[in-house]
Amino acid sequence: MSESRRPSLDRPLPPEVVAGGSRWLGWRAYPVYSWPWLWRRALVFAAVIGLFAAFSALGTGAALKDWGTALAGAAHLFVAFLVISQAGPLLACLARRARWPLRIERVAVVGAILAGIALSFVADRWASGYVEREIKPALEQRGNVQVVLRRAEAPEPPTLSPANALLLAAIYALLGGGLGLRAYFAEPGRLAELARERELRELRRREREADLRLSLLQAQVEPHFLFNSLASLRALIRSDPARAERGLDALVAHLRATIPKLREGEGALQSTLGQQLDICTSYLDLMQVRMGDRLRYAVELDPALRALPFPPLLLISLVENAIKHGIEPKRGLGEVRIEAHAQDGRLRIRVLDDGAGLRAGLGAGVGLANVREQLALRYGEQARFSLGARDGLTRAEIEIPLETQA
Repeated sequence: MSESRRPSLDRPLPPEVVAGGSRWLGWRAYPVYSWPWLWRRALVFAAVIGLFAAFSALGTGAALKDWGTALAGAAHLFVAFLVISQAGPLLACLARRARWPLRIERVAVVGAILAGIALSFVADRWASGYVEREIKPALEQRGNVQVVLRRAEAPEPPTLSPANALLLAAIYALLGGGLGLRAYFAEPGRLAELARERELRELRRREREADLRLSLLQAQVEPHFLFNSLASLRALIRSDPARAERGLDALVAHLRATIPKLREGEGALQSTLGQQLDICTSYLDLMQVRMGDRLRYAVELDPALRALPFPPLLLISLVENAIKHGIEPKRGLGEVRIEAHAQDGRLRIRVLDDGAGLRAGLGAGVGLANVREQLALRYGEQARFSLGARDGLTRAEIEIPLETQA
């Protein structure tokens, strides 16, 4: 693992890297054998050991009627178990804080845990010796022990067998941070895997943005729409030159509004509500020329909202949908209305038409699918798109948060 990717020992690990376990084990949120890991772990162990020592003192004191000896025994027990549980982790923390090269650090950490096991043995013998010298004889004298040993004839303590030594070493290792070795050695791999996942997510995000940018550029001037507009203007040049001139002006205005400015980076995906309304009005002007008296439109907007950020090409997609599926199939006059309102930290944009109405499968088209996809990409669950009918009007509505607009 590269030095640059080694975790900070003073900050929590990323949630994806934290080893599994109970949520009450708060030390697991930090790098293994770091100071935050150590003192959080020590607090939990000290509380448990202190509770155990308190019960031991109560039981011994009640049996001996000698609370001084009972408290001294409990103190020995508390100190011994605290050394057993914390000596190895403390030495391992010192090894990690040295920030040696990773290979040396790993050897030092394993050596620290082994040294902690040795210190645990010493602490255990020390506490056990006090119990053997002070508490056990006093209990025997009061008849609280079934087997009474005659101290003068008591044999020497038996030599610790290899099996017992291994068992004790395993217990010391479990209590003394040995289980942390697994998480410690796995930590660099988990961090590297997280870095790879983040890089992959970033690449996918860039790929989606590239696809989105490409779709935006392709949608700026859709060839089929442009060819149809030019063909309509060509037919009007001889029959109605004035109307053809208005149509040409509307087409020029639409092209000026839609052809993107060359901007770098994220700027290509940014726009304002005013810019998007200009695109829509120039499009509707052009459609008025093509459709004659069959189309009317209106825009209801507080001028202060024009400067608000608004994603490109969402609004024009709804307007095109209203013309194509609402006004064009309808006989006679049709109207498209665009409304924009800001309230309670939300921006609501509606496109309404009194055309042919909703039909089966109308909401599953490519244009509306692109609207939903772009809203999801930009705002996630904070955005909402709806398509429905009310009072004879087809209504398409976009709702986005004011404070997080792109």
